Amino acid sequence: MSSASPRSAYSSFSPGRIWTMATHTVTQLIRMRILVFMGIISIVIVIAAFAFPAVSPEQQLKLLKDWTFGALQVFFVIIAIAATGLLIPRDLEDRTLYTTLSKPVPRYEYLIGKLLGVMLLLGGGLLLMDLVFSLMLYVKQSLIISSQIAALEKEQAATPENIAFIKDLNSRFGLTYSLHGAVWAIFLKASVVAAVSLLISCFASSTLFTILVGMAFVIAGQGQALLREWFLDKMSGFWQKALSGAIAIFCPDLTLFDLAEPAIRGEVIPLGVLTEVSGIALLYIVGYTSVAYLFFVEKEL
Repeated sequence: MSSASPRSAYSSFSPGRIWTMATHTVTQLIRMRILVFMGIISIVIVIAAFAFPAVSPEQQLKLLKDWTFGALQVFFVIIAIAATGLLIPRDLEDRTLYTTLSKPVPRYEYLIGKLLGVMLLLGGGLLLMDLVFSLMLYVKQSLIISSQIAALEKEQAATPENIAFIKDLNSRFGLTYSLHGAVWAIFLKASVVAAVSLLISCFASSTLFTILVGMAFVIAGQGQALLREWFLDKMSGFWQKALSGAIAIFCPDLTLFDLAEPAIRGEVIPLGVLTEVSGIALLYIVGYTSVAYLFFVEKEL
């Protein structure tokens, strides 16, 4: 009879250990009152749903979407930077980092678990916000349609053609599939920002440094076109392409994930575009996490 020794039974890569680390990270972030941010966003959505009653129906729906997507983009990028930047310092302070790494947990599993935990929190939060936003938009859209039909009936112009026109017009400016795609793009952007923050936190001397440098990357990422124009103004050909690629790798091009504006205008976001930006986000996340590991494996603890 043969039995596997404890060492032979040990796996160098365990999805179970990473999942345990990720769920622990979610619990850790919830205890740090991260949910307060999401509560503030919900309040912003509710306020936006019933503000601006004096403007036209189409503008009311557009303003609701403008408010909501503006709040989601800002708050979830801040959550991604702050939550990720706090993780390693908090584990060092609580000494849970030493306890975790004293067990047979490779450092790359620790980093992947931490990042996955942040992404789970971001994804769960955005899913909740999407549900709240969709509900409020549907209610607002229904109220507008009802009031317009009532106005038509009062004017004795409530013909089937007029009612169908009102429903089609408000549906185009109301709740559409593309709005969910835009929320997914916000999740991708926040996940990339979290990966950048994780990389910075692996060599940063303080949480404040991580947050400030992370914010600098976000600003630079939103201004990729200006960066290229500044650095590549007098270049052309091979060197322009090479440096352009280097800038894109060093600093994530966050404008690729800005799909809210076309969705707000009622345009359809093709599935191919969502697939493309998802692949780009995955490349950024894998790349930054790999570099983060190179810093973290050499870090003296």
